[in-house]
Amino acid sequence: MAKYLFLLFFVLQISAEEMIIGKEKIKPGIDITFEAAPKDTIHPEGIYLKENATDIHIEMLANWSNENPYDFPTGGFVPYLSVLALIESNNGESVQIDLAPHINLIDSLHYAKNIQLPGKIDDIYNVTFIINADQEVNLGIHNDWHKKVGPYISKHTFVYKDLSFKKIANTIRQ
Repeated sequence: MAKYLFLLFFVLQISAEEMIIGKEKIKPGIDITFEAAPKDTIHPEGIYLKENATDIHIEMLANWSNENPYDFPTGGFVPYLSVLALIESNNGESVQIDLAPHINLIDSLHYAKNIQLPGKIDDIYNVTFIINADQEVNLGIHNDWHKKVGPYISKHTFVYKDLSFKKIANTIRQ
């Protein structure tokens, strides 16, 4: 029992360290959460930016909501999305990154990337997220979806201003 309480405490401690940037809802019944998390080692090594060259881990969670009209499993991961983040510092520097599918024990499947901020850790940032269907994946769309919904996902843009990543950049994952 003590082992499980420790694990629960550990999970809550890590999840409490994430910074919620914003929450959105998009059609057809998808909950979106944008987060900044402490940097982490991501495998396979060599493909992702090393933890010691990273300031933060930026994430987007995309899950079917309990309001989705198709009875998809609530909380289930929404795959085959293209997620772009444009991060702009108040000093005029910027970086554009594609978020890639990741998996961990806290968020399960999500889109994320280790990044080095384009300015100083204590700068103020604006972040623009652009979500679209992944055009590089040959996703088959059955006629029932095509008739009722149309394209898999339409393009969405969300802008968040005046963000400070200083606290999360100085947090070390437990």
